[in-house]
Formats: sequence, structure tokens, C-alpha cells
Amino acid sequence: MAERRYTKSHEWLTVDGKTATVGITDFAQSQLGDVVFLELPAPGRKLSVHESFGVVESVKAASDLYSPVAGRIAAVNDKLAAHPELINSDPYGDGWILKVELAGELPADLMDEAAYKKVAGA
Repeated sequence: MAERRYTKSHEWLTVDGKTATVGITDFAQSQLGDVVFLELPAPGRKLSVHESFGVVESVKAASDLYSPVAGRIAAVNDKLAAHPELINSDPYGDGWILKVELAGELPADLMDEAAYKKVAGA
């Protein structure tokens, strides 16, 4: 299995070949509380690193989602429209948000799990 990488804005990604799967971390979903809605982009949109691509709304707050990589959106997790709670129950599995076809190398500011735990205070 691919190593999971993290951003300071609490997104995670795994890479398989030239495709990155992106979601929000367990820490992020726990801070948000119960997720009730996601505003997500359509496949085909091009993203820059750190570009906002959508919004996650919970009973507590709404937060922007940021792309950890540059590329084109290959897929969006359609299950989240009917079941946004998957973000809470399985943030690293069925709660994935996007798949992005990578354009270039991974950004240097991505963290491994140990570095992310320091940022998240875990």
C-alpha cells in the first residue's frame, strides 16, 4: 500500500502510479464534528497545489478543502453526496474525496505521518 502523506491544512493523499487519492484526516474530521454536506468540484477540473476545490460542512463549521497536489480531477467520491458521514466513519477509506491525475512531482511540503502528528498535536 502506498504511504500516506499529509498537508498542514489536514488533507491526506496516497499515490498509485500517476493518480493521487485525496481526503481529510481523522484529526480534521474529529475537529469538524458530524459532517452533513460536501461541496465538491466536477471531474475534469484542473487544480493547482493548495488551491481550494470545495467545502466540507459539519454541524459546527464549514471549512475549505485544499488540493495537496497539482493535476486534473479524475474522479469525485459520489457516495459522499448521499452519505457525507463517511468522512467521519472512514476518513482514510470510503470517505476519500477526490482522485487527481498528477501533473508533475509531489510538492516538497507534504509530511509523513510522524511529522503530521506533530502538527496536529497527536
